[in-house]
Amino acid sequence: MSLIGGIRPPIAVLSVLLLALAGVTALTLGRVGQDAVPKAVKQSQQHFAEDGAIALRASIDESVTDLTRTAGLFNGGDPVAPDAVLDKISSVYQKWMGTAVVEIRSGKLLAARGENVPLAAIDRSKLKDEDGLQPRMVRLENGETRLLAFAVLAWKGQPQQLLVASSSLRFPGISLGEFRSIAVVGHDGHILSTDGIPEPEQVSGPTERSEVAQANKQIKAFAQIAAKKSRQHPLRAKEPGSGGYKGVSGHLIGERFLGERAIGGYASLAPPEAGEATVATGLGLSVVAMVPVTEDEERVEGSAFGLIAAGALLLIGGVTIFLLLRTVQRPLIRLFLESRRLTRGDLGRPVTVPKYGEAARIGRTLERLRRQLLGEPAEAARPPKAGKGGRRTFGARTLVAVSGVLLLLWSAPLLLLLNRPGGDVQVPQQLVNDQRERTDTISDRVRRALNEGHADLTSVASLIGTGTEPAQMGKVLESTLHQHSRYRSLYVLDKSGKVLSKAGSDPRAAGEKPSIREPIRVEDDGGEEPVIIGTAEVQGRDGAAVVGEFRIDFLNSLLKRPGLGAVRVVDKDRKIIGGNTGYREFQGLPNGRLDGLVESARQKVGANPRPSGVLYRDDDDIEIAAASPFAGSGAAAPVGWTVVTWQSASGLAIPEYTLQNRTVLAGMLGATAAAACLGWLHIIVVRPLRLLADQAEKLADGDRRTVLYPVHHDEVGAVTRSLELIRQQLGSQRKRDGAPAGLAGRN
Repeated sequence: MSLIGGIRPPIAVLSVLLLALAGVTALTLGRVGQDAVPKAVKQSQQHFAEDGAIALRASIDESVTDLTRTAGLFNGGDPVAPDAVLDKISSVYQKWMGTAVVEIRSGKLLAARGENVPLAAIDRSKLKDEDGLQPRMVRLENGETRLLAFAVLAWKGQPQQLLVASSSLRFPGISLGEFRSIAVVGHDGHILSTDGIPEPEQVSGPTERSEVAQANKQIKAFAQIAAKKSRQHPLRAKEPGSGGYKGVSGHLIGERFLGERAIGGYASLAPPEAGEATVATGLGLSVVAMVPVTEDEERVEGSAFGLIAAGALLLIGGVTIFLLLRTVQRPLIRLFLESRRLTRGDLGRPVTVPKYGEAARIGRTLERLRRQLLGEPAEAARPPKAGKGGRRTFGARTLVAVSGVLLLLWSAPLLLLLNRPGGDVQVPQQLVNDQRERTDTISDRVRRALNEGHADLTSVASLIGTGTEPAQMGKVLESTLHQHSRYRSLYVLDKSGKVLSKAGSDPRAAGEKPSIREPIRVEDDGGEEPVIIGTAEVQGRDGAAVVGEFRIDFLNSLLKRPGLGAVRVVDKDRKIIGGNTGYREFQGLPNGRLDGLVESARQKVGANPRPSGVLYRDDDDIEIAAASPFAGSGAAAPVGWTVVTWQSASGLAIPEYTLQNRTVLAGMLGATAAAACLGWLHIIVVRPLRLLADQAEKLADGDRRTVLYPVHHDEVGAVTRSLELIRQQLGSQRKRDGAPAGLAGRN
């Protein structure tokens, strides 16, 4: 018999699949809702840590790149005094805690700004090594950690100088909200910096002090676990096919304290593209976020639905398998044995005829052929016709269809009816808070990215003097374009809009006077995407300016974060500038309530507007939305953009929706198993069996010329081969006299 053919394999596979599905149903549907803290809240803390890791990695890499690029720009011009170098750096960038210029040969401090840079930690003899200028972390006497970045200032005929910048490892623009804390963790598990946990002297009362002590204890425990897990390879740390964050990330469950459970998330610093390495990713840092969550003990309960559904499947599946065995498999195997008996010449006893369908037709035909082999004429053995063509309407196809209906009685309610949550699903408030804070973090990240871009333009403009030739400008622009992926085009315009020098794509703002009063602006030139333009005035060139056009893909890449749903950046008129999914430029938001959310978020509370988060409930869906306008200083502040996010709660790992999804999945698996196995049975057995019944009746009616070929090497094929042998015997019987007696003598 064929390995995939025959009557037995489809029924056996269906039996195994139904048993497995019953077990999976009992386990998965019965375990939903047994966690006091929903999985969605745990995943949200993981995403929060990933946001912090992305922001920290971008800040470190940007800081090192800016220092190296600025030193290169200085090196390309005339010698500059150390104090002038630091003054220009300080006027353009406000990101470093302290800066210094040191003569490499003698170690003499030539200039310094800001806090004291720990120069004693620098080994000048190793600066010529391959990794001598790589950034490094230094721990200060007060316990704080500083990241030192280096660049060389070199002019012909002068001693080389070392430009050093010191920065803290604190997070730029991470919105923590209330009660959340976040920490930077070294590769050895030691905490390098924390935010969100008050110092002991900042709190009063024994309860608050105990809360601070517990928070410090818990985040230290999380830091040790995170450092250990972050040392894994990202591919080995993830479940197959999970994708998402390119580094190592996950969530942690801590101790319970004063009725609240500490939930944490961790993430290692990962490069923006898989397989690439950056300065920040080589430092071995990871980020830990922690928030106390109130547990809902009332929701911790097992579900009896899984056991009931599994029991119903076992009952219906048992009836289905019994029906197939009794009415399809057993009659076919009996036909196989009877046909083999006739071909061996055992004609003494009548053929046992099944009761139903095609098997019954073939059984009656075998009995007629047995009589014909014994000498009875074909016309004498022909039975009266019952209905059209003498066929019964109740056949194997009907039996298989009935089996499918039985299985659908179990699958269809799970697919369409059962465990459908309504509009009163309990959504944890922590998810709304996280949506708001993460939206605020993305808003600040976009604002800072635009500010950094404008700072680059200002840095380039500060090095272009009245005597700078277009060729020299071009070198500076090309260098800046290659070091930063945010620009599609960089160019210098004179006061009339004439392009003096350019790098990258063709300018879109050429031919018009530079808009120096608007450092960042957006234009619609009728193309496929908005044009975001940054402008920095060149001092001493009578209205000339350095102009940079930002890539819209760069803006959109900042918005692609899992767990936030749809993310859009809108302008002052609530028209879309960018997004993490498909959108049309300058199109409005999809509904009026999002417009209202944006307007309410723009209302100032104190000096600045505040981010807003809200939970919308409809009859059919529950939606979490948040909006955060640009808040803070810098060139991007006047543009008035707002980041808006929204997502359906049904896509989150909330127990009610998880139960619905698993219920639908169980129904889909049941329907798929039934369709696959019964379809297999129909193709392999039922269709050839119906064809064989017609051929057998024609043979019994006297057709001796049609050769019978087996379709498959299985039971139906074996019966077909037996009928072909009988046809050959009947054909030779007509050519010999005394054939019946001769055949009878073989018995």
